[in-house]
Amino acid sequence: MNDVDPASAVRLWHESAPGAVVLDGFHALKHALRFGADVRLALTSDKESVLALAAELADDLTGTLRRSVVEVPADALRQLVPKVHPTRVMALAVRRGRADNLAELAAAPRRSPVVVLDNPRNLGNVGAVVRLAAGFGATGVVTTGDLDPWHPNAVRAGAGLHFATAVEPLALDAFPPGPLYALDPEGDDIRSVTVPDDALLAFGSERHGLSPELRERADALLALPMRPQVSSYNLATSVAMTLFHWGGPN
Repeated sequence: MNDVDPASAVRLWHESAPGAVVLDGFHALKHALRFGADVRLALTSDKESVLALAAELADDLTGTLRRSVVEVPADALRQLVPKVHPTRVMALAVRRGRADNLAELAAAPRRSPVVVLDNPRNLGNVGAVVRLAAGFGATGVVTTGDLDPWHPNAVRAGAGLHFATAVEPLALDAFPPGPLYALDPEGDDIRSVTVPDDALLAFGSERHGLSPELRERADALLALPMRPQVSSYNLATSVAMTLFHWGGPN
């Protein structure tokens, strides 16, 4: 992309943006590249700053970013996104293929759990969970309901780590195989249970909890330890505690 002039780069952005995944900021671009994303276009209004960040935080990508990132005027960058990220870099990538994600989710034997978000309503929470799942090495993140887990706001909150794990919306009857453990205050203390590697770990929505359909299908209900009179944990915190329990010594 180094030979693309700024005007052509802006035109290419407009042509490529429909259907593409927007990577907002240096860290999203960094993680996407590290995990094999097909990044079609990367723009910045300050390439030297981007390369300085790379030298400090991701020197393995310095050469790639030097060759691929195109510098455009700051006012042109502001016209392409609602709000320019403080790192002044953004990119477009091809979404991970659904068929590949489904195959990864269904592959056996599965060596790490799948996180299930039951009808989530907050895109930032979805992204935070994807980031956690990628960090813990979970097989993937599945969502039910009408929210797109690849929405730009979710990808931003996930820091580009959607490309490090299988993220897909699925109906309840299309879940990958494995025992379904649903987190619920009325469940058994999670500390008394060994969570198997092929488990599906389901978490209810931020406001309404588990849907009756998922709760009924669950093989077991598990509860996180919580002090009396504390209402609940943040969704990402609940996922982190559960994955830590799975990955810790048993």
